[in-house]
Amino acid sequence: MDIKEALLQEHSKAQMLKIVTYIGNDKKKFAELMTLMLTAEYRVAQRAAYPVSYCVEKHPALISPWFSKMIKKMGDKTAHDAIRRNALRILEDIDIPEKYCGVLFEISNHYLHDIKEPIAVRAFSISVMYNIAKKYPDLKNEVKHNAESLLHCGIPALESRSRIVLKQLQKL
Repeated sequence: MDIKEALLQEHSKAQMLKIVTYIGNDKKKFAELMTLMLTAEYRVAQRAAYPVSYCVEKHPALISPWFSKMIKKMGDKTAHDAIRRNALRILEDIDIPEKYCGVLFEISNHYLHDIKEPIAVRAFSISVMYNIAKKYPDLKNEVKHNAESLLHCGIPALESRSRIVLKQLQKL
């Protein structure tokens, strides 16, 4: 399969799942997909972000060598929102290496408070912050404060995610 061609052929969940199945746990195929997400033109990068998150969901170890480049791309303001959204989606569910926790906490905090960011990016950001606070309990109060500030913001997705994070924080 030519991954780039497959991405351009159709933008659907069915097509994304075909790509994810093709890649499986193959590091070389995943590297090709990640390279497209990180360096390809806008439309291809956008479409590559979707299967990347599903590949990592199935095989979390695939993302390990890509943390640094993914974080750098997350800070690129010209990158498609899908890249930030799917990168954060990945980060909310995996064990983040300690050396990236500080920068990812700052990035997530920035996205959370940036009203120009899409709602999904902001919602995933509070979850990433919680994920980091599990490793660094000193951050628990900051995450709690952020989550509480969103409880009545009028955006259902952020309110819901904040309630979830607050319940999880009580268990720490």
